[in-house]
Amino acid sequence: MTDVVDADELLRRIRRGQERAAEEERAWRERAQSLTATDPEGAREAADRARAFEAVLRVLEEIVRPGGGPVRTEGVKQVT
Repeated sequence: MTDVVDADELLRRIRRGQERAAEEERAWRERAQSLTATDPEGAREAADRARAFEAVLRVLEEIVRPGGGPVRTEGVKQVT
């Protein structure tokens, strides 16, 4: 990243990252739920990926709104 960007552009990029992370987190959560009965190992892996994207969302939210409340997500049920 060698381009110099202003604060508005940086905020736009962070928000795009938030949107993408939210989409990915939802997709992996849905996949985990759909695999629970047929592929427990795959469901665990999908749940792990969903939690990783949830963590990314929390970090990006802290950058945009320091000290704000936690990001509201449904979360992912741990498959055992």
